[in-house]
Amino acid sequence: MLLRTLWSRLGTQLHVESRPGCILASARTPFSRTCYLNSLHQQHEQKRNDLLPALGGFKSVSSGCLTDSGRLTNCKSGQACFYSTNLVTSVLKSGLKPATVPGKRAPKGPRTKQPSRANQPSLSEDKDMMQCIAFATADQYHLPTLSHDLINHGFHEIDLPRDASNVLVISTDMAAKPDDNAQIFFFREGSVAFWNVEEKTMKNILRILERHEIQPYEVALVHWENEEINYTVGEGNTKLERGNFILSDEMDQEEAVLEKFAFSNALCLSVKLAIWEVALDNFVESIQSIPETLKSGKRVQLSSAEVMQKIGELFTLRHCINLRSDLLLTPDFYWDRENLEKLYDKTCQFLSINRRVNVVNEKLEHCTQLTDLMRSHLSEKHSLRLEWMIVILITIEVMFELAKMIF
Repeated sequence: MLLRTLWSRLGTQLHVESRPGCILASARTPFSRTCYLNSLHQQHEQKRNDLLPALGGFKSVSSGCLTDSGRLTNCKSGQACFYSTNLVTSVLKSGLKPATVPGKRAPKGPRTKQPSRANQPSLSEDKDMMQCIAFATADQYHLPTLSHDLINHGFHEIDLPRDASNVLVISTDMAAKPDDNAQIFFFREGSVAFWNVEEKTMKNILRILERHEIQPYEVALVHWENEEINYTVGEGNTKLERGNFILSDEMDQEEAVLEKFAFSNALCLSVKLAIWEVALDNFVESIQSIPETLKSGKRVQLSSAEVMQKIGELFTLRHCINLRSDLLLTPDFYWDRENLEKLYDKTCQFLSINRRVNVVNEKLEHCTQLTDLMRSHLSEKHSLRLEWMIVILITIEVMFELAKMIF
């Protein structure tokens, strides 16, 4: 009561000279969120400055205008306080909203995932280790002519057992490190694995290999989808540990080559599967607009020849993965070689080959269902077109008969 009385007297004294207006945020003036006074007369300036500290500041008095929310308040001095509680609430809420920053889409990585990089050793250990790199460069290799060409360039062929006829093993003196021999494994299915081969020699061999490739792949895809695993020669049995190959130093040359063959076989299967995964992703992208088109009720702009071409691409990919390759079953070479079979299976498990094959087959099944739907849709359209042609012909025949009867 004392504060209101003092404020009322002040307003009465100032009413003659100037009339103050207290305006709070209204719906028409959302920018004026604070109360203000018009310029006062110079003779009453000292009185106002003396009274404001006693009243707790001007903001505390003006906040009294907001005591009864949503109501128009008349002050003692005759000024009007306009405010809107909805506006104040909306302003406060808008200030509390956090700013959302849209995230960037991560680029799609290789299907091989480069497993050796997920569990890398220390830098000192990495410098002491050798490297094994696998590529899939073509659909197939012509091994007899490739062997003759490499021998003419100074490379040496290593003999393998007779049941490993789909592999060509070449050795060279150009080793990246002196701890092990440099060897290359060429698989007839279009993949190659380099063991401890220096980079210059590797590029030279890849150039020679281009002349013996059947349906080669794109160079960028070949170098993107590869497998790189470090290896070393140590004590104990040969094993796969922490994403690295550890070859036994107690093995003779022939056994060491067979162990490398088992590891290379799994690595080449992984890179070959990665190429097929890329081909399947491209196929899925080419038909991904069809379900949306059918959902919207629009007409699918595909001819019968284009649909049959898609079906042919799908069955070719399915044939390569499930029939022509060794992705579903262990090769016959390992049936009487249990030690090599364990190395082969352990490497395939490390590279997640079985899981990737299951995912690919699941995608192939969905693509097959979609292509079957498109083929049945085109068959129904063709049948409907034939029915309409028959109806039109019957109608024309009936019109001719009516014309004969009338005329």
